[in-house]
Amino acid sequence: MSKLEYSKQEIEAEHDYQTLHVECGQKLHGGFDPDGHYLSPRTRHRWEAINNWHKQLDDRCVPIVEASTTLLTEPNFPNVPQQVLLLKHGIEQSFWDSLTITGLIEARGKALAEIQAPDFQTVIVEDISATALAHMNKGLLTTHGWDEGGIPDSGIGGHDTMWFVARDLVFGKEKFPIPEAPTSIGREKSEREMLALPAEHEMLISFLMNLLMIEVRAERAFDFYERVIASAETFIDKPKEAAHAVELINRIRLDESVHVAWLRAAISEFRSFTIKAVDGSEISGAEILDPVWEKMVHWHAVEMHETQRPRSIATLKETVLALKDGQSLFEQFEAIVA
Repeated sequence: MSKLEYSKQEIEAEHDYQTLHVECGQKLHGGFDPDGHYLSPRTRHRWEAINNWHKQLDDRCVPIVEASTTLLTEPNFPNVPQQVLLLKHGIEQSFWDSLTITGLIEARGKALAEIQAPDFQTVIVEDISATALAHMNKGLLTTHGWDEGGIPDSGIGGHDTMWFVARDLVFGKEKFPIPEAPTSIGREKSEREMLALPAEHEMLISFLMNLLMIEVRAERAFDFYERVIASAETFIDKPKEAAHAVELINRIRLDESVHVAWLRAAISEFRSFTIKAVDGSEISGAEILDPVWEKMVHWHAVEMHETQRPRSIATLKETVLALKDGQSLFEQFEAIVA
């Protein structure tokens, strides 16, 4: 029988690395096995645990919530060929800013390690001791936060530092001023949506759904950055550095897959259980969660883009038109369809 209950120490445990992860003089999390394969940080038992929780859901015939880039129906702006065109014409700051903001947002992720999840057993009828939901305070939140922003005062960088290293490989250091990152990249709501739950449980489960959709958007961003940097038309004077940057982004992608997997497990578990509503009745988790998940997906896939795209286009147009032959370049840009 598969193991389903783990200690906090097990979930947070590191591999015995053959080689530590150091890039451009920066100590980074994770490391390498004797064959030189990258091992994500703190996954000595974490992947096993998550895979076992997924199998338990399968054995119970519980559908695991969909969380892939197929949910993102709106195209990315700019698309890959458009970004390549901009870089070929020396318009670099928007791409540099994008990489930098990604790193800045990742750094905020270390706050996850400070979150104390409410006890979901108090609102769930079934025993949840052998689930991802029961392990949020037993290492799933701390490891996720440390992956994103590093362990404070450890001197070892997480994804934030890895993004900055990838950026500096292709651009060099301090190419442009540090941009200001948006205050929030998630769906915010003005009123409660899951009234059957206590407020603290609603806040946490809503947070997990937001976080999962942010991870889905991140997966598309990985593909975008990798394809732009790996293009034969960009960073032609730094082919080795560009290849190295793509490799580093791939390591981040591998790390993030752990996050997607545990979030899918926890949310799917909640959907499958019977919830003790605040009014004393019992209701299925799916009935509580599904309407909100639908809104969450729509916001991240459509509404966010509808709000941001006009502003992004206007800013880019102003930059391009300031150049000699800028009008012609902008027309080329607009004519490109992914």
